[in-house]
Amino acid sequence: MDTAINCTQELSTTAKSKVRRAAKRASYQRRDVYQLVDELKLGHVGFVQSGQVIIIPLTIWRKGDCLYFHVANKSRLQKLVDAGETICISFAQYDEWVLAKSAFHHSANYRSAVLFCRGERVQDTWEFDEVFKTIINDIEPDRWEQVRAPNTQERKGTALMRLTIEEGSFKSRSGAPTDNKEDQSLPVWSGVKPACPFR
Repeated sequence: MDTAINCTQELSTTAKSKVRRAAKRASYQRRDVYQLVDELKLGHVGFVQSGQVIIIPLTIWRKGDCLYFHVANKSRLQKLVDAGETICISFAQYDEWVLAKSAFHHSANYRSAVLFCRGERVQDTWEFDEVFKTIINDIEPDRWEQVRAPNTQERKGTALMRLTIEEGSFKSRSGAPTDNKEDQSLPVWSGVKPACPFR
C-alpha cells in the first residue's frame, strides 16, 4: 500500500469526530489511520436509510488518500454514496485484555478509527483495474498478473466506490492496567493477556 501519501497531515475534525473520552489516547494523524486500514481491510459502514440506521461490514482498502469498497451495481449503498450522502466507517482491532485488580479498571489494548466520508462510483476502466490490482497484489504479491482480469459483465455488475475522508479520528490504548493505589495490595493477579477474537 502507498502509505507515504499525505501521512504527515492531520485529519479534519468537528464536534462529531473529536474524541472526548480519554482524549489523550486520540490521534488525528493520517499515518495512524492508514496503517490500521491497510492492516485490517475490514470496516463497518454506517448510514441512515428511511430513518433507519444500518451498519454493514465490508472489505475496504486504500490507494493513496482514498478508500475503496465494492458493492453490487445499483445497490442501496451505491445509490446513497452517489447521491452525495455522508457515510461513517469504523475500524477496530484489539490485541490484549487488560486485567486490573478491580472490575472497574479492566480494559483492552486496541486501535480504532472512525471516519466520515463522501464518495462516488469509479467510472474509468483503467482506475477500476488499478484499484482492484492494489488489493489483490497486497493479499498476494503479483497475483493480479496471474489471474483473469474482470470481464465486461463483471465490470457492469460491480460498483467500485471511491471515498474521500472528510474528517475522523484514531484512538488506541496500550500497556498495563491502571490500578488504584488502594487496590495494589489485593491478592489477585493483574496484567495483560493475549486476546483471541478468532477461535
